[in-house]
Amino acid sequence: MKSLNIHQIRELLPHRYPMLLVDRVLDWEAGKKITAIKNVTANEEFFNGHFPNHPVMPGVLIIEALAQTAAIFAFMSYASKLDKDALVYFATIDSARFKRPVEPGDQLVMEAELIRSSRGMWKFRTRGLVDGQLAVEAELMCAIRGGVVAQKAES
Repeated sequence: MKSLNIHQIRELLPHRYPMLLVDRVLDWEAGKKITAIKNVTANEEFFNGHFPNHPVMPGVLIIEALAQTAAIFAFMSYASKLDKDALVYFATIDSARFKRPVEPGDQLVMEAELIRSSRGMWKFRTRGLVDGQLAVEAELMCAIRGGVVAQKAES
């Protein structure tokens, strides 16, 4: 089992509060998949307006959390081939489906499985679960740009 704590995640991702949406990596397997968590707390800033009387985590932030999980996987896969200027950008979001709301007190378990990668482009099948129930699923594609010392292609 390969896990990362919040300090190790902060070394990989440029995001900071309030946009850092991954609290811990539970496990990852190079070239295959990653599992991470977001602990959704009542004091998240977005709950003040979405929605005050029935707080629900915005879908775009759930997708962002999945993308950050995938970005961690991509960064870890490149290991020493990146410098501090490398960033992972969204390229596409396909087949996004929201199945249940994510609310304060939930733990969002995020999974990203690598479909393919080539020349700095990465495609993932992602899922977010709460209490074992599917909350969201989507296919995401991202691109690593800037700071790439050497390209690595995988399938």
